[in-house]
Amino acid sequence: MRWLMAGLAVVVASPAFAHSFGKLYTLPVPFWLYGWASAAALLLSFCVVAVFSSAPKPDRLMQPELGFYRPLPAVLRWCFLGLQGLACMALVLAIVSGLWGTQDAYRNINMTLFWIVFVLGLAYATVLVGDVFNLINPWRWLTRGFTHPRIRYPRQLAYWPAVGLYVGFIGLELLGDLSPRGLSIALLGYTVFTVAGAYVVGANTWFRYVEFFSVLFRLLGKLAPVSYRGATAGRPAGWRLRWPGAGLMESRPEHLSEVVFILFMLSSTAFDGLHNTQLWALLFWQDIFAALSPWLGTNLVAAYAILKPLYFAYQSLALVLSPWLYLAFLAGCLYLMSKITRRRVAMLDLLCRFSYSLLPIVVVYHFTHYFTLVLGQGPQLLPLLSDPLGMGWNLLARSSNNVSGVMLDMGWVWHVQVGMILFGHIASVFVAHDAARQLFNSSRQVWLSQLPLLVLMMAFTVFGLWILAQPLDTLVLR
Repeated sequence: MRWLMAGLAVVVASPAFAHSFGKLYTLPVPFWLYGWASAAALLLSFCVVAVFSSAPKPDRLMQPELGFYRPLPAVLRWCFLGLQGLACMALVLAIVSGLWGTQDAYRNINMTLFWIVFVLGLAYATVLVGDVFNLINPWRWLTRGFTHPRIRYPRQLAYWPAVGLYVGFIGLELLGDLSPRGLSIALLGYTVFTVAGAYVVGANTWFRYVEFFSVLFRLLGKLAPVSYRGATAGRPAGWRLRWPGAGLMESRPEHLSEVVFILFMLSSTAFDGLHNTQLWALLFWQDIFAALSPWLGTNLVAAYAILKPLYFAYQSLALVLSPWLYLAFLAGCLYLMSKITRRRVAMLDLLCRFSYSLLPIVVVYHFTHYFTLVLGQGPQLLPLLSDPLGMGWNLLARSSNNVSGVMLDMGWVWHVQVGMILFGHIASVFVAHDAARQLFNSSRQVWLSQLPLLVLMMAFTVFGLWILAQPLDTLVLR
């Protein structure tokens, strides 16, 4: 059966762009050494934090006073206004180029402009310079006049619409096999949907609870050393400096739906790394097919017409269930926390108190999976701007449109990934420890409460490194 599977892979597979290692790369030392070393580093960081910072502190959030924000200087206001104009033009360009340009994803600017510059590049920039997307969002500019809602937004919905849209977006990215035209149609449809939704429930409510890009970048912005405040009636836009990561301790999720959104930020990246591996494909095409063989027969090629939609359902179901699996693990650890400390706290309160501590892990997972893609494809933006439709133009009068991406040695890539994942988990340990100091009344309770979360962080660390170390074939079954 193995030769049938190999032949089928060649026939039906499509190219996969790996963000971890191919099968030819050998780790410098055995993987188990990395796993044990990373777990030991986490344990050491936990001990250091427990020894030097376990004293309880008042249970109040560090909400800054409104007057603490400094008004944006005129230069920055004009800068953000210009960036908003560029964002609107980029949205129009992405839609137009996909509809009327070449369908070669490498020669059409909309794929690089959206996936590399917006989805990846802006995410990393947000962690460094704050949630600038809130100030330059092109969809906000389109809906700036919709200040009064026509229908009252149901409070019980909270962030669930954003969760649903985010799941759909990641499903489209990973399983949809979008062409430039498909991406343009999706962007155009989402623009119409956003304008209509903002008209119905009001722009402020829509961009707070429903528009998932705004929710995503707002959460990432909590790690940044800069915080921004949008302008409102009688109050100008402002900014303030803070310690990196301090935003994680200034507030907490207000609803379970926001917790699930955060967990999907984590689980979707892990799923993206896992679903392209040989292990994941063979689990379906070998093990599950063997279980279904009494009904489908043993001829894989003959059963392919039935198996292909089942494989799509298998992938989709795993993606949809992934945040709930992470929620179960997190809730289990928090339940153990309450038992160990003998402090009865509602599970929802625990989830809201500690879920922001996962955001540093979210960022480093995202970075380690995709930074090589940014380095490889990002430099192509300039030649693509010179020929956005892939028609052979040279609008910028460049002498050559041949630009090479940055290709790093895989040994360096692996060590950067290990270092970043370990750094993110150590940061998460610190944030979770701070949340525990606000909840518990004694130093002993504080450090005891962190033991289940420490085990969870160790598991996440090893699992994240394990995914990155899995071999990828140049062809992956779709």
